[in-house]
Amino acid sequence: MSIEQILKDRSGNQCELSGSSDDLVVYAVPPVDGQSADRAILISQELHEQINGEQLDPNLWRGLNDAMWSQEPPVQVMAWRMLKRLTKQGETWAQDLLDMLYLDDALVTWAESGLVEEEQQVIQRDNNGVKLEAGDNVVLIKDLDVKGTSFTAKRGTPVRGISLTDNPDHIEGRVNGVRIVILTKFVKKQ
Repeated sequence: MSIEQILKDRSGNQCELSGSSDDLVVYAVPPVDGQSADRAILISQELHEQINGEQLDPNLWRGLNDAMWSQEPPVQVMAWRMLKRLTKQGETWAQDLLDMLYLDDALVTWAESGLVEEEQQVIQRDNNGVKLEAGDNVVLIKDLDVKGTSFTAKRGTPVRGISLTDNPDHIEGRVNGVRIVILTKFVKKQ
């Protein structure tokens, strides 16, 4: 029997996090040690897209109120992870649910192992909050004095093919042929 069929039987052909029965997909709960129904859940496509997104729509995750009580370990782990992310977004209802949720030590370790990668990732954002990627083109939104040079980078100057740094507030780029560090709050993605 396929993993998808096992998950459909286990969940009653419904999303294990929301209860929806529309557009269901298999999601392997990271970290994945091979294909197994014991490490996967059946979720709606809508939630699947949200899992890897930066901002969660809290209304789509209200089903976690029921899902957190599931007896299936991968459902419990994903409920914990998503409640944790919603709490970071300031959702007080998610914190209340997280406070009630009990996971044994092995499940907490599994749940936390998926969050470590997210927390360690540095994300740079421009002055509008848009995520910046290596190679993006940005425009300066303020005149900037460039230390160590005799010129000022003028507002409106394009900076092409930026590089990211380990600091979420800094990017690197070339202005007038000089490679400089620029504060992300002074750029706008093109």
